[in-house]
Amino acid sequence: MKRNDDLIRDLLFEAEASHDPLFGPFDDEDETGYAHAILLCDAGFFHEVDSGIFRLTNQGHDYLAAIRDDGIWQKTKEAASSAGGVGLGVMKDIAVAYEKQELSTRLGIAL
Repeated sequence: MKRNDDLIRDLLFEAEASHDPLFGPFDDEDETGYAHAILLCDAGFFHEVDSGIFRLTNQGHDYLAAIRDDGIWQKTKEAASSAGGVGLGVMKDIAVAYEKQELSTRLGIAL
């Protein structure tokens, strides 16, 4: 299975939008979604509290804040692609760098 970064972003948005602090379970047919939730656990963005039940971590909230803006998300994916692909931790680093650049421009301060 190849990692789908857009699906990862969608799962982060779904978890954040949940009225419950816990997210899941996945349908039996949604093996790809579940596998990507496990990848989010591996990266520290989700925590599996029970079988198939996840919680969005503070690190997950931070990554989502960095990739919430569609423009930053597109730049992040383009940068990762031009590098030949990167790990999820580096995706977060790239997104945070673009987020800081955007904030620096908007606020007129160096970050």
